[in-house]
Amino acid sequence: MNIIRSINPKVTSQISEAPIGRFLFDDTRMAWFWLLIRLSVGVGWLAAGVSKLTGFAFGLRPNGPSWWFMANNGEALKTFANMAIAHGGAKPVPDFPDWFVGAPGWYASFLQSIVIPHAALFSYVVPFGEMLVGLGLIFGCFTGIAAFFGLLLNINFMLSGVMDPNLVTGMETLFLIMAWRIAGYYGIDRWLLPLLGTPWTGSLARKKATKGLKPSHIVP
Repeated sequence: MNIIRSINPKVTSQISEAPIGRFLFDDTRMAWFWLLIRLSVGVGWLAAGVSKLTGFAFGLRPNGPSWWFMANNGEALKTFANMAIAHGGAKPVPDFPDWFVGAPGWYASFLQSIVIPHAALFSYVVPFGEMLVGLGLIFGCFTGIAAFFGLLLNINFMLSGVMDPNLVTGMETLFLIMAWRIAGYYGIDRWLLPLLGTPWTGSLARKKATKGLKPSHIVP
């Protein structure tokens, strides 16, 4: 019974957030900082998506095969997935960059049973997903949602063995998710978020408009 009372007490209290946390993640005075992080991560995602579609790597690394409109039936993605499976468990990969460490066993099974049979589909999903994440972050449109899907891509790439630069980018993206209220303040979210609100608040713009209305006098 004591355990039940502690789980569902009659009187509840909330532990307030630390002032430094409110300043970093909720205060619009820090919006300029998240703008810099947002642009850095967003440009990287946009460049990654375009490079996969076109094969042009913007000088970051040697040009690879183009994934453009599944012209090769997802062969580029199949090659990458098979290499992640073959060199799983952090085994050294001959003639391949040091940042590639292979996929763990359970994720290798996912690559083998889901990704490779549907490589043509994922050849659409991955690059266009990267570009949408990049555009969302660059323009500050649904920044928190764009950052969430960016982190999801980061996690999948790291599980496939590509640790660098996904580890650093993933940490930056995680902080963008935490700062979603102000990360897009210098962007479209400055007007979009108050208009749409959240599921637990409703439209903030509509609430402000309603507060501004005076109650009409009843005429007898």
